Amino acid sequence: MRVFLAFVAWCFCVSPVLAEEQQCDAFGVGNRLPVLTRPALEQGTTLLCNSGYAALASTVSHGPLWVAEHLRAQDLAQAAQVPRSGHFYADPRWPGGAELSDYRRSKPYERGHMAPSGDQPNAQAQAQTYALSNIVPQASVLNKGIWARLEKRVRLLARREGTLYVVTGPAFHLRPIATVGHDHVYVPSSVWKAVYAPARNRAGVYVCKNVPVHPHCDQVTVQTLIRNVGVDPFPAVSDPVKAQAWRLPAP
Repeated sequence: MRVFLAFVAWCFCVSPVLAEEQQCDAFGVGNRLPVLTRPALEQGTTLLCNSGYAALASTVSHGPLWVAEHLRAQDLAQAAQVPRSGHFYADPRWPGGAELSDYRRSKPYERGHMAPSGDQPNAQAQAQTYALSNIVPQASVLNKGIWARLEKRVRLLARREGTLYVVTGPAFHLRPIATVGHDHVYVPSSVWKAVYAPARNRAGVYVCKNVPVHPHCDQVTVQTLIRNVGVDPFPAVSDPVKAQAWRLPAP
């Protein structure tokens, strides 16, 4: 009987984890998550599955290399009713990741979400976006300004389209790479958000300079993102779609 009860307790504890892992692929187009096209980026990476997003975290950059979401109009309608709240925390699933202390003296950079808390349809999913495996050092003026407006535009677009696949991540083009904290968390030179609309079979990418003065955003093709960053956000999407720019709403 004691063995049976222990088995039942084990099943109860791990079943939510197994369910999250099984649904992780659903955050990618055609059940295919983003892929790294540069082998060097794969060092020290861990795939982390959450209720509302999947993230590939790196112990080299001490942050995510990409974060994938599947936005649905009905979920965003629910998200609009959820009060915004959350506390940042170090992700216990990610040994060697960032710590809260890394951001204590990080000005002009602050903790910038890759999967926004505002995308999440319930309190549990919203709380998970505050894990540091979903965070990069982002210039305060960008995070609170044009990037916040961009996130709202994408939510509005998803509600209009019915469903979108969205992948967000950092780029590190400057040398040497700036860092914050005792763990030397990499500061991105820019942050990007790739968007794919299944109904239209169209895709586009926002790219925003992560600078503390006058940040601005451009739009590029998925093909350009892959070439410059080494991340293919939508491996199931055809090359002609990746090569053609879909003009996204201006933030």
